[in-house]
Amino acid sequence: MKNSVRLIFASILGGVIALGAFHLLSNTENRSDKITFSAPSTTQNSNYIPTSNFMAEQTDFTEAADKTVHAVVHVKNLAIANSDPVLDFFYGTKSSSSKTIVGAGSGVIISPDGYIITNNHVIRGAREIAITLNNKKTYKAEVIGSHEDTDIALLKINASDLPYVTFGNSDTIKVGEWVLAVGNPFNLTSTVTAGIVSAKGRDLDGNNKIDSFIQTDAAVNPGNSGGALVNTRGELVGINTAISSRTGSFIGYSFAVPSNIAKKVVDDIMEFGTVQKAVLGVTGGELNNESAQELNIDSTQGYYISGVSKNSGAAKAGLKSGDIIIKLDNVAIATFADLSGFLKTKRPNQIVKVSYLRNGAREVVDVRLSKREVVNNQALGLALKNLSNEELKSLNINNGVKIIGVHNKLLQRYGVKSGYIITAINSKHVFSVDEVNNIINNRSSNEAMRIEMLNATGEKERYIFN
Repeated sequence: MKNSVRLIFASILGGVIALGAFHLLSNTENRSDKITFSAPSTTQNSNYIPTSNFMAEQTDFTEAADKTVHAVVHVKNLAIANSDPVLDFFYGTKSSSSKTIVGAGSGVIISPDGYIITNNHVIRGAREIAITLNNKKTYKAEVIGSHEDTDIALLKINASDLPYVTFGNSDTIKVGEWVLAVGNPFNLTSTVTAGIVSAKGRDLDGNNKIDSFIQTDAAVNPGNSGGALVNTRGELVGINTAISSRTGSFIGYSFAVPSNIAKKVVDDIMEFGTVQKAVLGVTGGELNNESAQELNIDSTQGYYISGVSKNSGAAKAGLKSGDIIIKLDNVAIATFADLSGFLKTKRPNQIVKVSYLRNGAREVVDVRLSKREVVNNQALGLALKNLSNEELKSLNINNGVKIIGVHNKLLQRYGVKSGYIITAINSKHVFSVDEVNNIINNRSSNEAMRIEMLNATGEKERYIFN
């Protein structure tokens, strides 16, 4: 009898233990499902605050792709390159005096009457440009203008009622936002790839010439240059320009010129024929931990002003050496690329609201931007300065830029000095130092450069550079 009781008790106890283990395991599995599939908890150890239960898989790119793919074109560049007879002699080659080089890229239609935006490097040195639409129609294109510093060019074809892309505001895009890259990689038409904005304000060259790129992880390959970077609404937020690669093909990151910069360049070319460069009138550099320690200041982000140009908008507004610019209008300024990228969207005489720190206190002032007055042109070996209206009147001329420094030994030998006035390059009258830069930077590699000058006595002199 006792053995029976013990057996029954052992059976009941075993059942209870088994049932408890099953219940515990069941609760554990349920908790695992909730952690994996539910929205992030607001009690997690993070500064992240979820705004919605939106998931990446729910994003529909079809509308944005359909709006864009028909407005992105294939650009074919036919350029002529002269052979080098010296190299032919040494390497035993026999070539004609010139050969045709074919390059390819992409472009974006921005108006129904055939204006197309692309990269300057896509059409550089072109003798002939062919545009192929998504419907396979081909047109010859005219170069309306280009700007090397921003790597933007404007083309025009003779057509009407074309599909086109509208400009979006690149200042408002956010890191982590979905974007599409549309172009013609490897001569494959109408290719769409998706990614997110990985970073903003990237300076690729390190020399601050081309800066403030939008970085994405959307796949971009050779042939995508000049194509569209669009948001999920199909608005143009960038012009795809470069990739970061050791192989020449996409390995993770691509870069685009922000649409606000591209639009400003296009507007300037259409209205003035050249890009109007606005300057704040300050010199300095971006802050980091090391520079902040050297300057004995607390701030590690922003643009530190080390000097203010006389009679500039910054000087007239009261900015001083030691001030730290932290915002321009509504755009935060943490690096030089932020500052430079913002100014490339502006024109001379526009007013911007500058937020800055002075002795730790935040202040705000309106600054009227001015035109760049002085530039060092390395190709010519000359320092150049804009002429004021009074100087033009006293010289009895309508246009020109003044030489204020001569570093070119050949020109020195010919007697060119400070005070000479450059009036035309390749028969085109020049009115500003920026215009001189544009003409020189955008000429083809084998094109001779004919420069007309006025010497100190007002006589015309002409010089030809190959």
